[in-house]
Amino acid sequence: MKSLLYGMSALILLGGAAMYAADAPPAEGTKAPGFTLKSQEGKDVSLKDFKGKWVVLYFYPKDMTPGCTIEAHNFQRDQPEFDKKNAVIVGVSLDTVDSHVQFCTKENLTFKLLSDPEHEVTDKYGSLSAFGKMQVAARNTFLIDPKGTIKKVYLKVDPNPHSKEVLAELDELQKKSD
Repeated sequence: MKSLLYGMSALILLGGAAMYAADAPPAEGTKAPGFTLKSQEGKDVSLKDFKGKWVVLYFYPKDMTPGCTIEAHNFQRDQPEFDKKNAVIVGVSLDTVDSHVQFCTKENLTFKLLSDPEHEVTDKYGSLSAFGKMQVAARNTFLIDPKGTIKKVYLKVDPNPHSKEVLAELDELQKKSD
């Protein structure tokens, strides 16, 4: 009887742990999971809004922290180059819309930052991470083509060179599709 109880307890614990584990990130070559989240403007933004454009969907841990500010500044700096390549930049974190408003205002960011406090989209993209006792978005990026297919997945990125890495990959992918 004891072994049956221990076995059942182990199954319950494993099942509970699985409920809290983030999904695996979607693979390159698969359809990007759809979503709708609020932007810093308080408006709903959906992946389908960008049909016909390349999408740089990047997840980041927290507004106004050093690494996230560097990453956002670099994407903002390179925004004109992304525009020329028919690409939009969309950042996602678990921060609130109000936090995004403050971050965008303070750092002069013009691209969309989306609020995912319930981590629905962050989970779909396998990008939920623990930072101490807090849950945050992992620093992952998904490069999505104009048809909605994930063409490149970047996990645990370095915020400094990342924007240039994405631009170089986008350039290569667009050359292949010409």
